[in-house]
Amino acid sequence: MFGYYLDLALRSLRRNMVLTALMVLAIAVGIGASMTTLTVMHLLSGDPLPGRSDKLFYAQVDDNLSAGDYKEPLDKQGYQSTIDLWNARQADRQAIVVESPVKLRAPQTTLPPLMLSMLSTTADFFPMFDVPFRYGAPWRAEDDASRARVAVISSDLNDKLFGGADSVGRTLRLRDTDVRIVGVLGRWRPSPQFYTVAGGRFAAGKTADFYSKPQDIFTPFSSALEFNDGNFYQYTCSQPPATPGHLQNAPCAWLGLWVQLNSPDRAAAYKRFLDGYAAQQQGRILRPQNTRLRSLMEWLDFQGVVPSDVRLQTWLAFGFLAICLFNTIGLLLAKFLRRGGEIGVRRALGASRGAIFCQCLVEAGMIGLVGGLGGLLLTLLGLGLVRRQPVAFADMVHLDARMFALTFVLAIVTSLLAGFLPALRASRVAPGLQLKTL
Repeated sequence: MFGYYLDLALRSLRRNMVLTALMVLAIAVGIGASMTTLTVMHLLSGDPLPGRSDKLFYAQVDDNLSAGDYKEPLDKQGYQSTIDLWNARQADRQAIVVESPVKLRAPQTTLPPLMLSMLSTTADFFPMFDVPFRYGAPWRAEDDASRARVAVISSDLNDKLFGGADSVGRTLRLRDTDVRIVGVLGRWRPSPQFYTVAGGRFAAGKTADFYSKPQDIFTPFSSALEFNDGNFYQYTCSQPPATPGHLQNAPCAWLGLWVQLNSPDRAAAYKRFLDGYAAQQQGRILRPQNTRLRSLMEWLDFQGVVPSDVRLQTWLAFGFLAICLFNTIGLLLAKFLRRGGEIGVRRALGASRGAIFCQCLVEAGMIGLVGGLGGLLLTLLGLGLVRRQPVAFADMVHLDARMFALTFVLAIVTSLLAGFLPALRASRVAPGLQLKTL
């Protein structure tokens, strides 16, 4: 019977091409607008480390030195608290993170000096976050302890400086210090750049920055304290440092601490450890009870990493899809009711209401399928326009297999929803009344 309904649907659609084109266009435009914004939303709100994010946590004690009524700890911590927690070795893995600009020169190339972004961290950073390597390997924990002058560089920087060749063992000059390259990253672009996320809940316009490319240089935190002191980004200070830029002994929050805890019991134990440490430091820490241990996804949700304009655009696009849906309902209702005579004849020849209902739904589904093809083309066009926008995440926007399939599912479901009421109305046409008008 489905083949018969399909043949009737094709005949009906060809009978009035203008009306068919209007319905297909309504579905296609609605699907194109909604899927473009939904794809961007899917990209920005996804899990940056699927399968690992539930074991990664952002640890916080309240290093806020002011006595104001703050419900949450600062997003970053001071030097003493971070180093104390890191030295305690209570996690399965742990990594300190802080960004800074750094002047780089490559003595073995003819390129002029570059001002780049550097991440100072610890050896566990790379296995914790499953960072791929193109050449070499990360530095070791012993390098953290010995303050070794080593570095890992990004694949992009390796291409720029060395033409993509294996640069392990070569020397870079960072500021006034020579460092040896021990590893080159593979293609790595976490979305968002979760390990540096902070302050998003206070500055909605800043959240788009969380989708920028990773840093070009990674160095041991202990080494960077010596050769790049004075350049670290500070989150906030209760009073200016005695020496501008020198934050180790200043009342400043500027460091992040990520920990890996491989089981719920380990996570509960680490939270108790945080509480105990804060209580021990009461006096220096004004609110010792105010500790937090959020998982990676909880931290991203707390920071509101998805830009508010993207959320608004998504709601507007689905509102537009609803308008297209209502227009399609009206067009289908007019189309089916104009065929009252045909439907009356079929009913008189023995067709049931269910058969008429299914026939009309098959026709609506075909409109949705063709509209889905048009919607796919408009989605690709929309994503192409997004990639041309001056936003940090533009180059990552693409239509993956899941969103490709969802385009057609949404188109067919939308058309079936649009066709349900008209099909139900057509199936209730009284054959006797319609036959009298023939």
